[in-house]
Amino acid sequence: MCENHVMTTPRARRRQEIETDVLRLGRAQLAQVGAAALSVRAIARDLGLASSAVYRYVASRDELLTRLVVAAYTELADAVEAAVAGHDGPPGERLRTALRAYRAWAVAHPADFSLLYGSPVPGYDAPAERTTPPGIRVIGLLLGLLSEAADSAPADGPDPDLPAPLHDELRAVADEFGADLDDAALIAGLALWTWLIGAVGQEVTGGFGDTTFADPAAIFDAQLDRQASAALRAARRPARPSPSPSPDSAR
Repeated sequence: MCENHVMTTPRARRRQEIETDVLRLGRAQLAQVGAAALSVRAIARDLGLASSAVYRYVASRDELLTRLVVAAYTELADAVEAAVAGHDGPPGERLRTALRAYRAWAVAHPADFSLLYGSPVPGYDAPAERTTPPGIRVIGLLLGLLSEAADSAPADGPDPDLPAPLHDELRAVADEFGADLDDAALIAGLALWTWLIGAVGQEVTGGFGDTTFADPAAIFDAQLDRQASAALRAARRPARPSPSPSPDSAR
């Protein structure tokens, strides 16, 4: 008889349960004491286990931080991608949907957002091979939507006069993400991305205070419309003129 599910042993199920609990308690610590004070020993106490037992499931504080970073990046990207997938409008509207979904996730998970985009954790160096793939999913989606939005409308000015090394770096970024964007559009996309992180971070960390804006979503949307419109204008490519008939074809 063919089994349609993966058989696991009680030991394997127990291990999975503890690893899930470790991440859950790690996220709770992020909210309570911050990433710098994260403690595997405290998690062991909460689980009613000896520290040596928990270290069989997570090797160190740095390993726990890495798992939390990967989990947060993945959850954020899943939320943004799901929001865009549920919107069948033009690329510009789906881009705005992605930006709003990013903010919504961050507001709902401020400690996780701060882990990803806040101050570096002293003594911790995130392993790029594990954190970069989930970490670039959202910006990859944004650049892809900008590429889709490129059309034959007038461009937003001449191409920038950039130093050759910077031009080469921008081309490398475009190639990495498969983004069909010229230098001006790619700079606009990166500006949109850095604005997004800063604007959301200002709100999540309380930079506006409690009384500056009564409706934080409204000020975000007002900025979003301006920033997204500028990026979409820059993404447009001028129409290519039709080729002139050759002398032979005119005879």
